[in-house]
Amino acid sequence: MTEIRFDGRVVLVTGAGRGLGAAYARAFAARGASVVVHDAGVEPDGTGGDPQVAEVVAREIGGLACTENLETESGCRRTIDAALEGFGRIDVVVQNAGLLVWEELEQADRSWERLGRVNVDAPFHLTRLAFRPMREQGYGRFVFTTSGRAMAMERTRAGLAAYAVGKMAHFALMIVTAAEGGPHGILANAIAPAARTRMLTRPVEPGELEPEQVAPGVLFLASERCTFSGRVLEAAGGEFDVARWTSGPEVDFGRDPVAPEALAERWAELEGIGSAV
Repeated sequence: MTEIRFDGRVVLVTGAGRGLGAAYARAFAARGASVVVHDAGVEPDGTGGDPQVAEVVAREIGGLACTENLETESGCRRTIDAALEGFGRIDVVVQNAGLLVWEELEQADRSWERLGRVNVDAPFHLTRLAFRPMREQGYGRFVFTTSGRAMAMERTRAGLAAYAVGKMAHFALMIVTAAEGGPHGILANAIAPAARTRMLTRPVEPGELEPEQVAPGVLFLASERCTFSGRVLEAAGGEFDVARWTSGPEVDFGRDPVAPEALAERWAELEGIGSAV
């Protein structure tokens, strides 16, 4: 197999001081990339801030540390500018930064604004600000981060309303970026990871769900070898699969408005699981 390399490429990884982001940053650097290690060093709920979190990883891999708070558009702009000023271009943006606060729906308004700024606003601003230099150079790769917890009722958990909205914002932004970026050599895909990080609440055995087991998927999606857009790659513990959404078969009820009872009677057929009983 031809080795996937990033020599001459500039990669921005947000939330790269710990966990998955740090694993991504190290993997990119090991394959020749110039890496902007972004991390504001905040606590899991977004409070505080420690610049050493990003600086330690940047020193380790010979990258550039960026400690901007992504809760503001200006912070996002300074983050993209750091890559352009430090390395002269930006080729890959890995949207890994995020916050998780467990609050059930009736209380979720308490964390909504902060989670919205980090999980929705920040990826939006980072994407649009990086899009122009990528378009001008005729090349770019975006890797967003979504979650199986947001994509299916049977996989979610109570208390994840604000978090799930953010993860689906990544998905929607990925889809639109893929559509707009294609003519300019810009591809966009998403990773849906499960790994042993600060966000994981259940205990795991040593060697289980390691961030390094997810990193290969991100590197592939960010590479020149990736030639498609609009996909979600699920990754956990060395296992990978591609998430797909499909529509059931069309059922023609005629041009006259249909009665809701007709939909109820033929619901199984609409879902593609056979005739209703």
